[in-house]
Amino acid sequence: MTNINWYPGHMVKTRRQIKEYMKLVDVVYEIVDARMPFSSRIKDIDEIVGSKPRIIVMTKIDLCDINETDKWVKYYEKQGHKVILLDLSKNTSLKNLIDLTYEIAKPLIDKRKQKGLKLRKIRTMIIGIPNVGKSTLINRLVGRKATKIGNRPGITTSIDWIRINDNLELLDTPGILWPRLDNRVVALNLASLTAIKEEVLPYDEVALHILKMLSKYYPEKLEERYGVFNIDFEDIVPTLDLIGKKRGCLIKGGEIDYDKVVNIIINDVKNGAIKNITFDRFEVKNAD
Repeated sequence: MTNINWYPGHMVKTRRQIKEYMKLVDVVYEIVDARMPFSSRIKDIDEIVGSKPRIIVMTKIDLCDINETDKWVKYYEKQGHKVILLDLSKNTSLKNLIDLTYEIAKPLIDKRKQKGLKLRKIRTMIIGIPNVGKSTLINRLVGRKATKIGNRPGITTSIDWIRINDNLELLDTPGILWPRLDNRVVALNLASLTAIKEEVLPYDEVALHILKMLSKYYPEKLEERYGVFNIDFEDIVPTLDLIGKKRGCLIKGGEIDYDKVVNIIINDVKNGAIKNITFDRFEVKNAD
């Protein structure tokens, strides 16, 4: 489960292009899934972005456990980062993001004025791992369908400039990961919350991870959704049987279709049927 090598060729090209384009932009939007504020950050993001002004944009806050996610917000703010939380299911807080962008870019604009240079649009770059809401954010900012969106990684495959308004333009980039997923928990978090394709890891391992996280931190959701509590992970079959019976995962003869049970567990998180969850726990990470 460790040292998972999954690094599509286009990510190598994208990483190189991002570094090349970085000198052209004024502000970077680093997009992070609020349900995994640590796991969904690009591992070497500081090296990629360098000293370029940055805003950490946490998306999917309508699906996260806001109390846990807020701990990460405070942590990143203490590190000197600007952080904004966005619910992309609504058009809320977008003005806050644009206003903060103008605020951060103001010294650059003033500098150009002092040098007598022609004023131009503020240039931003959007960067993040796959399926954290980059395309949805762009569509909200533009007010129309500007990019493809979908609840699976790998939708955006090219780098494109997009006009946001008369004063702002944005460079859209495909999602990138790091060459080796050498942290088992991070890899499972990414697979559970659809940042990497579920098939990169065994489906049953991903479903088991989801059950473990829910059992440890959100047992009430297990009981509410599946009628399950007090899971014995040394013998998981009785739990899968209970879920299978409740959700009608039966095959000929009344036996449980375990493949279907596994897919239901994964899809319940993927489609937001199970929400208000945050898998990255601040105390655990800080104790390492």
